[in-house]
Amino acid sequence: MKVVLATKNTGKAKEIGRILEGSGVEIISLEGFANVELPPETGKTMEENALLKARAAAEATGLPALADDSGLEVDYLGGAPGVYSARYSGEKATDEENWKKLLRELEGVEAEKRTARFRCALALVGFDENEYLFEGVFEGVIAEAPRGKNGFGYDPVFIPLGSGRTAAELAPDEKNRISHRANALEALKAFLDSRK
Repeated sequence: MKVVLATKNTGKAKEIGRILEGSGVEIISLEGFANVELPPETGKTMEENALLKARAAAEATGLPALADDSGLEVDYLGGAPGVYSARYSGEKATDEENWKKLLRELEGVEAEKRTARFRCALALVGFDENEYLFEGVFEGVIAEAPRGKNGFGYDPVFIPLGSGRTAAELAPDEKNRISHRANALEALKAFLDSRK
């Protein structure tokens, strides 16, 4: 079954495609649909944003659509940046600008208070008459300085629990087994298997 992924982020599309291998779902990115514009992420939660994007992609392409909204929640900052993770330091912020702002805000904060998690809300629309939501979390702590060249977003400053390495120091396959998106996609895979 072909499912359009409501993103123009090629890194995310590749990651999701790899995780869903063998599920019977073929992920197509929005790159093949030049005139599809995703709506702005105006939701107050990651779930709302994922549903907004999935509905728009399903309507525009006529295919079932999958969309995720993910964010980093830092306990010391009351759950921020959360739903604003991608635009934490401004509307057109780069990944580096975002994690640099985060490190500035945590300057001098001791290790045990730097707990954080990535959260992923995944929406599936157009599969049948219902809309489905799946969630995944990825617990860790915020590093004091960036390390690693893999991944994207906040990966260089996020150390998964039980690991001495940042998410950007993990091999892609290693990260894909344990990430928030992997956990949400595993829930989606279980759902798809149950419907076969």
